[in-house]
Amino acid sequence: MRSVLSISLPEKMASELDQYAKHTGRNKSDVVKESLAIYLWETRFQNARKRLAPKAKKAGIVTEDDVFKRVS
Repeated sequence: MRSVLSISLPEKMASELDQYAKHTGRNKSDVVKESLAIYLWETRFQNARKRLAPKAKKAGIVTEDDVFKRVS
């Protein structure tokens, strides 16, 4: 099932969206859906990172290199 969402954009953003869609050969709806999906994923990731950071720090995992060493 799909739902329809109407949004208003500032002129400059709407123009950039139009140009990007034309440049990539995609429609504006697909560009916005992909952008929203990426934004939502990044938000969930950042929330998980904030929640887990204290536990990771206690375990000695502070940098991305520390994570890489643990999973490699």
